[in-house]
Amino acid sequence: MRSDRSTEWRPPWVPRTPGQWALAALGLGTLVAGATSLLVIVAVAAFALAPLAVWLAWNMLGFASAIGAPELGFGGILLLTLFLVCGTFGRLAIAVGVALFDPAWYHGSATLHWPQASLRTFLALAVLLVVAAIPGRRRAAAERKATSQND
Repeated sequence: MRSDRSTEWRPPWVPRTPGQWALAALGLGTLVAGATSLLVIVAVAAFALAPLAVWLAWNMLGFASAIGAPELGFGGILLLTLFLVCGTFGRLAIAVGVALFDPAWYHGSATLHWPQASLRTFLALAVLLVVAAIPGRRRAAAERKATSQND
């Protein structure tokens, strides 16, 4: 004789056996793992693209030569990227770090000048400003979130 439990109706997506429950849990775990890995990939890509964009603007599009500054190597590109992306405290920390570890760097002879107007200089400046605007977007998003929680 059948019990009342086996005849009651259930939606087809509800697991019925322990094996189906295990597969459902595995599916949820896979979804969480996939979403986490996607976020990690996006974060790594963002951290890799910012120095690449600065290198493109500074060395390849010639913004350094347009203002009379020297081209930068790998370490200089990373420092410049950090300087552009960090907030005020980060910029101060980078300046203090350079002053403590390489004070002769401040005595370099670069005669900076206003760049000539060209499309390459405009594009280089636009790329550098996009990289520098990253902290402002983060701060604005945090402020919007805070004001929406207060209301």
